[in-house]
Amino acid sequence: MGNDGGSIPTRRELVKEAAKDPNSTQVKETQIEKLQYYWSHCSLSQKPLTPPIVSDSTGNLYNKDAVLEDLLSADKHGQESNERRAGTIRTLRDVVEVRFKIEDGEESGERTSSEVRMMCPVTGKRLGPGVKAVYLVPCGHAFAETAVREMPGEQCLECNEAYSPLNMIPILPITAADKDRLRDRLSRLQSEGLTHSLKKATGSGKKRKKAHSPKGTEPADGAAPSTSFELAPKAMAVEWSSNAIKNEGTASLTAKVLAEQEDRNKKRKMAPNENLKGLFSSSNDMAGKQSDFMTRGFSIPANAKR
Repeated sequence: MGNDGGSIPTRRELVKEAAKDPNSTQVKETQIEKLQYYWSHCSLSQKPLTPPIVSDSTGNLYNKDAVLEDLLSADKHGQESNERRAGTIRTLRDVVEVRFKIEDGEESGERTSSEVRMMCPVTGKRLGPGVKAVYLVPCGHAFAETAVREMPGEQCLECNEAYSPLNMIPILPITAADKDRLRDRLSRLQSEGLTHSLKKATGSGKKRKKAHSPKGTEPADGAAPSTSFELAPKAMAVEWSSNAIKNEGTASLTAKVLAEQEDRNKKRKMAPNENLKGLFSSSNDMAGKQSDFMTRGFSIPANAKR
């Protein structure tokens, strides 16, 4: 090498300075760009947001039709579909339709046909990366956070529906405190058998009924669990009357009727059966057995000739 007028660069010339960590300004600019994208695009389908718009327990925004299509195709895609929804959307009860006030096209000449601009109905500010926005559960109306916190009372400013401060969901939260609060809220709702929309979770009633089952029905240690066929009729009757009938008078009358029915069944079992009795011979029939087998079963008339 050499003698061609070129040069061989050294490592010191190639690596002049190491990569630096981004400063706070660069990090903020990156966050604003990311927020700007997710304020205008669906987090699931990556298509522009168009009403109806829904949100999950983490504050992400989705197109409702994209969520429906993904839920319907969950059987085909399986785990991959659940990962796209971040594992927070299992049914439509896990999302709330966010009711934004949409800016009219005449008010802004810069608006394109595919762009949707959301506004706060109280302050008139455009909701986006520059304004911290929240929506209320279960009504779903969206406002600027400052407008909700400054207004007295805990009622929606649009529909006057009561809400709890716990159910004030920040849209696309950034801070760790907001994300932790949303996770704590979801875990608390799940422990109560509720979803993000404050509706009952599917299958929560069965789990709660199983958890509150009486301890007396549990089998003893080392014993196999007994089925309903192994219970005595009287025990089944008493258990059924005490559990199913709450009125004391009706329960006692029902128990009495069932006890009488059980006594009748016992007497019926102890009484001789005529059908079985015909299969056996009695002591009165022993005289007939003394005759020979040719004449057994019938008698010869006295006037008959021999």
